[in-house]
Amino acid sequence: MRPSRLALVLWSALIVVLVIVEVAEITHSFVLPIQSAITDPLALVFALIFTTIVALVGAIFIGIYISNRMLSPGGFTPFEEEMLRMRKELQELQRSVDQVQRAVVPAPEEPAAAGLEDEDL
Repeated sequence: MRPSRLALVLWSALIVVLVIVEVAEITHSFVLPIQSAITDPLALVFALIFTTIVALVGAIFIGIYISNRMLSPGGFTPFEEEMLRMRKELQELQRSVDQVQRAVVPAPEEPAAAGLEDEDL
């Protein structure tokens, strides 16, 4: 199942915005003075709630992804299935060759005692 183009564009735009915000944070071009947090407690509470909600949404998405990966059937790929079929066929072929070999070649006779056949000595 492939995601729609709209979903890909929206997620890509979100990632680009987050990367831009992160770069702005690293370069200190997006900095709020600490006095604004102390003097405006409503903004601090709003920022904490917003951060908590974003963290929960991210945790939910990560949980959905992990549970999907764990619970999805991880069957064999078509290549692996073909390799297993070939292995079974080779085992059957080996068994049939062994049966033919036993039928055609008689069992080897046991050699006589080592000292009895040496008449030339």
